[in-house]
Amino acid sequence: MRVILPPGWPRPKGYANGVVARGEMLFIAGMIGWDAEGRFHSDDFGAQARQALQNIAEVLREAGGKPEDIVRMTWYVTDKREYLAASREVGQAYREIIGAYNAAMTAVEVRALIEDRAKVEIEVTAVLPG
Repeated sequence: MRVILPPGWPRPKGYANGVVARGEMLFIAGMIGWDAEGRFHSDDFGAQARQALQNIAEVLREAGGKPEDIVRMTWYVTDKREYLAASREVGQAYREIIGAYNAAMTAVEVRALIEDRAKVEIEVTAVLPG
């Protein structure tokens, strides 16, 4: 994987502007903050983000991948202020579960998610080394 940063552009905080990768592509559906049995253990944004990231890591492992194989993430959040207020907790969970901030990322505030208790949904594309 190669992170793309055009000359003169500042290094973005928490993501990459672009990523070039070669290998087998893995598309992970939007993961929310519930466990493998579909149960929410918290209505806290940070806790739900942590669980969603753990769910992503589990799918990656099942496919033979690792968190560093992630090339793109899209975060859908129901309240951008709640997301920003939990940024320290979310950042800590991201570092512990995913590690490096080399994925191209987008975050979008949405009116609602399909699961009423869900506060965040994270969709991922990974490229597994071939």
